[in-house]
Amino acid sequence: MNLLFFLTPKTEVAFLYDDFTLRQAIEKMEYHRYSAIPILNRKGEYVGTITEGDILWAIKRYHNLTLQKAEEIPLMSIPRKRDNRCVSVDTSMEELIDVAMLQNFVPVIDGKNSFIGIVKRNRIIRFCYEQYRSGPGCTGL
Repeated sequence: MNLLFFLTPKTEVAFLYDDFTLRQAIEKMEYHRYSAIPILNRKGEYVGTITEGDILWAIKRYHNLTLQKAEEIPLMSIPRKRDNRCVSVDTSMEELIDVAMLQNFVPVIDGKNSFIGIVKRNRIIRFCYEQYRSGPGCTGL
């Protein structure tokens, strides 16, 4: 099976640019209600992932942080605990599942290293569940 079957295309994914500020990141994450969001450079390449936890520790580090002060803090100056591992568009389903077991979404890049979208872990789980439910002899859970 091809991982493109599970892909949420870039046009439907909220992301941040690496030249955004901390305030822009906070506002976008709040608007979309995401706990983690991919970061791209202006060439469209995947740079990393920032999480609520990363932002929380940054707020702690900057004493008396206001939204106005957050406008002056570059997003890329925020230390990130870890970035979501990305996969290429031709990655096998086995590898995709291995990566998805460790993170909520998997960024996908094409042959030119451009971000083309994400695969959400819940989409893989839903597919596996549907396969299980429609399998031979399945009587439900």
